[in-house]
Amino acid sequence: MVAPYVGMVFKSDDDAFEYYGNFARKNGFSIRKERSRLSPQLGIYKRDFVCYRSGFAPAKKKPTGEHHRDRKSVRCGCDAKMYLSKEVVDGVSQWFVVQFSNVHNHELLEDDQVRLLPAYRKIHEADQERILLLSKAGFTIHRIVKVLELEKGIQGGQLPFLERDVRNFVQNRKKVVQENDALLTEKRENDTMELLEACKTMKEADEAFIYDFSVDENDKVENVAWSYADSVHGYSMFGDVVYFDISYRSITYGMLFGAWLGIDNHGRTIFFGCVLLQDETARSFSWALQTFVRFMGGRCPQTILTDLDPGLRDAMCNLPSIKHVVPVWNIVSKVSSWFSHPLGSRYAEFKSELDAIFRLENTEEFELHWSQVAAMFELSTDKHISLLYSFRASWAPSYTRGYFLARMATAGYSKSVDAFLKGIFSSQTCLRSFFEQVGVSANFQHQARQEIQYMHTKTCIPIEEHARSILTPFAFNALQHELVLAMQYAISEMANNGSYIVRHFKKMDGECLVLWIPEDEQIHCSCKEFESSGLLCRHALRVFIVKNYFQLPEKYYLNRWRKESSLVFYDENGIQNGDDEWLQEYQCLTESLFAESSITKERSDYARRELTKELARILNEIRSMPEIEAIAMDVTLSPTG
Repeated sequence: MVAPYVGMVFKSDDDAFEYYGNFARKNGFSIRKERSRLSPQLGIYKRDFVCYRSGFAPAKKKPTGEHHRDRKSVRCGCDAKMYLSKEVVDGVSQWFVVQFSNVHNHELLEDDQVRLLPAYRKIHEADQERILLLSKAGFTIHRIVKVLELEKGIQGGQLPFLERDVRNFVQNRKKVVQENDALLTEKRENDTMELLEACKTMKEADEAFIYDFSVDENDKVENVAWSYADSVHGYSMFGDVVYFDISYRSITYGMLFGAWLGIDNHGRTIFFGCVLLQDETARSFSWALQTFVRFMGGRCPQTILTDLDPGLRDAMCNLPSIKHVVPVWNIVSKVSSWFSHPLGSRYAEFKSELDAIFRLENTEEFELHWSQVAAMFELSTDKHISLLYSFRASWAPSYTRGYFLARMATAGYSKSVDAFLKGIFSSQTCLRSFFEQVGVSANFQHQARQEIQYMHTKTCIPIEEHARSILTPFAFNALQHELVLAMQYAISEMANNGSYIVRHFKKMDGECLVLWIPEDEQIHCSCKEFESSGLLCRHALRVFIVKNYFQLPEKYYLNRWRKESSLVFYDENGIQNGDDEWLQEYQCLTESLFAESSITKERSDYARRELTKELARILNEIRSMPEIEAIAMDVTLSPTG
């Protein structure tokens, strides 16, 4: 884009302002209209456009006895400008640039910062309609922003407007948001009763279906929760870590939708249950969490991951045996919208300091570094900094290191959850239809088939070959990655007491301490990766390699990551002994077939081709047999199909 220059011609002053505005945005600043001059013959014949930081803010007198916020002005006397003059040539008005300066006395902003300047923060009409609808449904401003980000498929903080812009817009349209409240309340009550009727019908058809509800002081239904037999079974195998997502509401009724989700041994999102809540109070969250634990037979997960919500934190206090974690990706998604505009050109430096905090290993270092960063950027009294600090024990890695997370606190798992929830909220319908949509989505997760993956070896180390025969492809790939990196680490034994310092051959910092207890075949690393993911880290693997281990001890292959832990077949009501033996034999054969065929693509293709033909032959033989009365075995197909 060509910079404006003296003599440049525009058809109108509006065209000139638009051109200069586009130039300003590409170059890290915004502009405003300053002065104009008027004459009886030409009308407005001069226009002055200046940098948004031009001039100085006039001093304001503060009335005595009143408290006013002392807002700092962005104006600093910048002299960047474009002055225009109108001339009539052959009866046609034209605007000429008569002065132009692009000299600024302040730093210009990067693209991700300049978009947050007031001049460029626009809420388009489609977004306005969506915001009003969400606000009318009872969404908080923070959740409206999150829903818009999810619907647009963008990262947190990347909307063309800020959270406070949404708040101001909603407040200005408050009358629109509040209309028809009485009618909506009546419709919500009727639909809630229909939802309970649907739950009752489901319970009659499937005894293993579970649901519960609570009522308020007026004996009206306020919260409803439900789960399925498959979900309870999946929880019995993979309920060690649960993610409780509360990012969606029923658009029509404003009821908060909470979903309990997990991860299976193939790395897929699995559905444990859900709840509809009338509000976001600690009381409602507490009811939801305790109901969920009751649904799951009283067995608590080791860890629950949640959003950054004070009400949820208070509710978690009633379950002291459960570790509460807010994933780092949940924090990172908010940082840009919270701090990029207030910090301006210093935001990149702040983000770098925050990234360093994520890498700190002990709480003493965190406390020191956090106070230093808050002071450095003058954020000690900032409400978002205070909120983050109050939650530090739930998100700061120096506090949560060693909590079991089963690889769920990753950006990849977050995307998987978003995809699942978007399937539920693809249409906006009544609560009964919503209930049916949840059932469809949950069943889809349980019917999803795992594509056969062949697992190549990369190191030719016996440990790798052994792990390939035990772990699912998802878990094996993660362990294999650590095994490959282990070859880049050197170890030094300390005082011949089973302690080792393990460090990268190029990096002098970031070393880890590994404790090896040979008599018990126990190994502990200061990085606590095994405690967090259930898979050994590169540091521990390096010690096993040096100790000439050809197979890892069985204790380091957790059941949740083994092939045999896949949700293949199960009978909720119990299976007769003869059928049980047949089922075990069949499952053993299928596991062996999967393990052997997944080694190479050639084996995989052959198994798939021949198995299809053979199963078709057996099925035809069975269908040709006479149909006689017999006790059918109750077999339920699981997530892996």
